[in-house]
Amino acid sequence: MSHWAVVLIFIVGSIVFLCIGLLVAKIIRPYQPNAEKLSTYESGEQTLGSAWGRINIKYMAIALLFLLFEVEIVFLFPWATVYAHPNLTQKSQGQWLYLSLIEMFIFVFILTLGLAYAWQKGFLDWTTSLQKPSSFISEIPSKMYDKVNEKYT
Repeated sequence: MSHWAVVLIFIVGSIVFLCIGLLVAKIIRPYQPNAEKLSTYESGEQTLGSAWGRINIKYMAIALLFLLFEVEIVFLFPWATVYAHPNLTQKSQGQWLYLSLIEMFIFVFILTLGLAYAWQKGFLDWTTSLQKPSSFISEIPSKMYDKVNEKYT
C-alpha cells in the first residue's frame, strides 16, 4: 500500500467518523424549540439594535498586524528546526547555522520595519480623535436633557 493510500484512508476515516458523530448527536438530542431558545444570544444579555453596526476600522488594522506576526512565528519554526538539527551542524561545519541565523535576522528585521511603520502611521494608537464642539445652540434648556438622561439611566 502506498503512502497516499494511507493518507486517503485517514481522510475517509475522519469524514466517516465525523458523519457518524453528527448523526448520533441528531438522533439522541431533544428537539424542543421555543421562543427563548430561538432568541439571539449575546453574552447572556438582550441584544441592542442591529447586528450590522459600524465597527472601528482600527480593529481591522490590529487584526492584520496580529496575523502578520502569527505568520512570522510559522516561518520561524523551520528556522529553529534547521538551527537545532545535529546533522546539519556537524557535517557542514556550521555553515547552515550561520546562513539560517542571518536569514532569520533579515526576516525579523523586515517585520520590525513593518511594525515601526505601522506605529509611526498611528495604527497602534487607541486614542480617539478629538471631536469639535458643535456650534448649535438649542432652544431647549439643558435641564430638560438632564431629566431625559436620568429617566433612561
